[in-house]
Amino acid sequence: MPALNVTFTDEEMATLRQQAAKEDTSLKALAHDAILAEVHRRKVTAAAMRTARISAGLNRRLADL
Repeated sequence: MPALNVTFTDEEMATLRQQAAKEDTSLKALAHDAILAEVHRRKVTAAAMRTARISAGLNRRLADL
């Protein structure tokens, strides 16, 4: 299975360890889930921006009715 090495400062690692403990999960699971959630958030944001751009003209016409 592919893996990824990510470097963190001591302070960042402490924050991550605290969060993992708070969520009662492993540091590895926390990092994995956070990365996938961020990728998903970026995809949703990009899709929303495209939709807003594409529908801007229609929205203006509907507002004039």
